[in-house]
Amino acid sequence: MRNTLEGKVALVAGATRGAGRGIAVELGAAGATVYVTGRSTRERRSEMDRPETIEETAELVTAAGGHGIPVAVDHLEHSQVQALVERIDRDHGRLDVLVNDIWGGELLFSWDDKLWEHSLDKGLRILRLAIDTHIITSHLALPLLIRRPGGLVVEVTDGTAEYNSTNYRVSFFYDLAKTSVIRMGFAQAKELAPFGATAVSLTPGWLRSEIMLEAFGVREENWRDALSDQPHFAISETPRYVGRAVAALAGDPDVSRWNGESLSSGQLAQVYGFTDLDGSRPDAWRYLVEVQDAGKSADVTGYR
Repeated sequence: MRNTLEGKVALVAGATRGAGRGIAVELGAAGATVYVTGRSTRERRSEMDRPETIEETAELVTAAGGHGIPVAVDHLEHSQVQALVERIDRDHGRLDVLVNDIWGGELLFSWDDKLWEHSLDKGLRILRLAIDTHIITSHLALPLLIRRPGGLVVEVTDGTAEYNSTNYRVSFFYDLAKTSVIRMGFAQAKELAPFGATAVSLTPGWLRSEIMLEAFGVREENWRDALSDQPHFAISETPRYVGRAVAALAGDPDVSRWNGESLSSGQLAQVYGFTDLDGSRPDAWRYLVEVQDAGKSADVTGYR
């Protein structure tokens, strides 16, 4: 996919770490100019209080072959998002790919509390971070994206529409947030189609993000050491895998065939032929249903 996106301009909203960083880097590897946004910079950390920064992401984009541009943005602040869009318009006069990956709720949701037990302030903050940010960003960026036909919007979530429709996702606020993002992809698809643009929702599988690796006490280099505690972690994937899914979609002249669909990295790998960094093609959501949720012993044979 190298140079397939040369001359294209992308905005990855929420690119400090995790899936957003992986997506930004792979768009860069395909030759795109990528604006990467987030609240954590080398001068100031967000409420997540983690070391990853948007400057690091932008440097990785450029090193991969693209042009990374870091912009500190709180996507709940309309004026900051508007200024970002105006800057992209001023500098390039176009926006070809919008990726809404803003999240930042890892420290806020409870795995065990019921709705009436969960902190209401934290729950509502989750919804603001996961839903309002996406709406604000699309509202302000879509007029630029539809200026040229062929634009792509990717709403990044956790879980496919099929899986989430029958499985309760962790807790009330997490479930609502991730399912709402899927519906946002569907709704935008209906409104964008007449303008020649496409919108989808996209989920990675079990993501080996910085936070996930830290939680297991491992690094990317030795991630398999975590299998003794959680054998099903064998199906996990790097953030670059979902990044390659976005790059494949963005470079597909027939991407409109996916308009309104709920997609996964593993599903798209089978269609477009890309692999994760280790050369495998993990299909996490099929594995989750057929192996993990079915109570079977961990065995990724035939799933990666």
